[in-house]
Amino acid sequence: MYKLVFFVPQSHLDSVKSALFARGAGADGDYSHACWQVEGEMQYLPTQHTNPRNGKPGEIAQEKSVRVEMVCQSEILSLVIAELIKSHPDEKPAYEIYRLERGL
Repeated sequence: MYKLVFFVPQSHLDSVKSALFARGAGADGDYSHACWQVEGEMQYLPTQHTNPRNGKPGEIAQEKSVRVEMVCQSEILSLVIAELIKSHPDEKPAYEIYRLERGL
């Protein structure tokens, strides 16, 4: 089991979550479509070699975004990551993967 953490603009939150849930992310036992999310603000400086969705190369951009955390079974992790990259509006979505240890 893994935990996937990603950051997405608020405007695309529901569509990205729906795409990942459709691949099986956010499921654990008798629960599905589960996640934790918190609002924040993303900041970045696109270089001249980028094509940013928001902002202009050479200028600092800021926008409302959401940190989303959801569990993911190991056997579908690669499919879920591929779906995140496909459904996310950014050129290179920011995400993290953590292996979870269960039980004592």
